Amino acid sequence: MDQKQLIDLAKQFWAALSQPLFEVSGNKLSIMTFITALILFVVFIKGAHVVERFLRKFLNDKPLDQGIKNSMARFGRYITIVVGAVITLETIGISLSSLAALGAVLMVGIGFGLQNIAQNFISGLIILLERPIKEGDVVQVGGVSGRVVDIQARSTLIQTRNDVSILVPNSQFISEQVINESFSGHQIRYSVSVGVAYGSDTKLVKDTLMAVAAENSKVLKNPAPDVLFTEFGDSSLNFELRVWLEDLWAYTVVLSELRFAIDAEFREKKITIPFPQRDLHVVSSNVKFQ
Repeated sequence: MDQKQLIDLAKQFWAALSQPLFEVSGNKLSIMTFITALILFVVFIKGAHVVERFLRKFLNDKPLDQGIKNSMARFGRYITIVVGAVITLETIGISLSSLAALGAVLMVGIGFGLQNIAQNFISGLIILLERPIKEGDVVQVGGVSGRVVDIQARSTLIQTRNDVSILVPNSQFISEQVINESFSGHQIRYSVSVGVAYGSDTKLVKDTLMAVAAENSKVLKNPAPDVLFTEFGDSSLNFELRVWLEDLWAYTVVLSELRFAIDAEFREKKITIPFPQRDLHVVSSNVKFQ
């Protein structure tokens, strides 16, 4: 096959790709039109990620809350995708005015099964705008507890303390009760409860608990820890050591360290931690069996 035949074959192939298949709003659409639109949309998708990375880098040194920075970067990505979708539709001859009929079809589709997708997407936008949660927050929702890793369009990625990643639908953060331990800052108060035997020196108990809190480097000095005498229990005098921690992610480890230290100090100072006791009364009766 010589060069002239190759050129003729290429022309025929191009003509086949450019051959109109059908019309939309008076615009003739061909295979080449769809290929061009697909390439254009892929370019905008890739460009959306570039825009998000650029905004994150640009806002990195700005005096803004990290959640605001993440929301602005994510909105930049979404806007780029929307603009790309509009330009792509214009390329194949579908104008914005023609989208009204498509919108009506979508509304029917939402009514027949896409309501969950739409609800989660809208909930994702509300989360990015109102920011009840943000990346890095420690939250509890729907029986799931962990750190917010990524807020996506449909769902939010939660990483548990066992390093398990869980996708939680965005609608749960809008419709259900959410506990955000990081909402008011990265300091939170936790409590360690302990009971001592009746007759124990309560002042010694308080001083011991305060000393244990003071010796732990992860317990904040301001706000200072404190000890409450909570109640006279059935078998014990109950106390509560309240401490403020800054590492919300590893609070279970800190509380475990405090319990180990309390047990060791109580053993050294002969402070007894009682266990529940029950008195059993046996009543005999003079019943004769024949």
